[in-house]
Amino acid sequence: MKTKAAVLHQVGGHKRPYSESKPLKIEEIEIGKPGKEEVVVQIKAAGLCHSDLSVIDGNRPRPMPMVLGHEAAGIIVELGEDVKGFEVGDHVVFAFLPSCGHCEYCMSGRAALCNPGAKANNEGVLLNGDIKIKNQNGETYHHHLGVSGFAGYAVASIYSLVKIDRSYPFEIAALFGCAVMTGVGAVVHTAQVHVGESVLVVGLGGVGLSAILGAKAAGASKIIAADVSPSKLNMAKAFGATHTLNSGEERALEELKQEITTSGVDKSVEFAGAMSALDFAFNATKKGGVTVTGALPHPDARLSLNPLTLVGQEKSLKGCYLGSCVPSIDIPNFLELYKNGNLPVDKLITHRLKLEDINEGFERLASGEAIRQVIIFD
Repeated sequence: MKTKAAVLHQVGGHKRPYSESKPLKIEEIEIGKPGKEEVVVQIKAAGLCHSDLSVIDGNRPRPMPMVLGHEAAGIIVELGEDVKGFEVGDHVVFAFLPSCGHCEYCMSGRAALCNPGAKANNEGVLLNGDIKIKNQNGETYHHHLGVSGFAGYAVASIYSLVKIDRSYPFEIAALFGCAVMTGVGAVVHTAQVHVGESVLVVGLGGVGLSAILGAKAAGASKIIAADVSPSKLNMAKAFGATHTLNSGEERALEELKQEITTSGVDKSVEFAGAMSALDFAFNATKKGGVTVTGALPHPDARLSLNPLTLVGQEKSLKGCYLGSCVPSIDIPNFLELYKNGNLPVDKLITHRLKLEDINEGFERLASGEAIRQVIIFD
């Protein structure tokens, strides 16, 4: 099957603005027939995420060439062999880490740590090791996180998919595959925010703003939003933040610990991807509290941490991937919260665009002018 796709041929080295250098090339590709436990999905909507941008700018090296895109939703149009639980016509959301269901982590309910899924993602292949994308010259293109959603159609493992109710708009459903699952999951699963607790969210992109929605839904008493962008701080109030802080200002930490709270927050979550942001989140957490980071900085980044603080104050520092979620369980549950009005994630969408406008979209994302932009496919 032939379809158009946005292809990245080189990690890093692209000059800004991306609207002019155009790191993503719109090409016609050929996707192969679905194999065992695979399906073909017609992509209907795909979100632009910082994780895609991190591949473009070199912060997340991946095998090249690659069809990018990992936050998407669509309709199953073709089944491979031995497909169970899915039918042609089903509406699905992609999870950006396939869950094999059989490794020690999947068996213990920690799908975010699936070993075969992580291996496949690192190698740019589907869960069974297949590559189903070629260009018109027969050259192989890699899959991005088992999704490659910046294309009209994609071959995917059924273990990368979650069936959803057909009533949800695709542009909304797509957000639950990354931004919402990661942000809300970090709050309710990793940090385990309880009713009445205070929460700090550092880094107010799509994931951070989703975390604010999650904190509000969880019943947090104080939700403090921190960023260095005044426009994002203003936006955070509309998402439910009770207080905002410019974390780049000299008095920000003092204001948080002495004026907004008595000694710091119960839980903090960080999604900025900068060591200064994680340092701020950790220092803003009170004794016995929990700091969670779900950001993906450059692989060479290092955090300077005094173990005496960790021990003497009994703080916890935790990593979070995939929102510590089990996608097949949590995506439908989170969608139900959206349906009931408790997760108004439609507020995240700032731009709707066509595939041909994708480089302009990533320039907006890199410059901080957008939160969630969604490519709408006809």
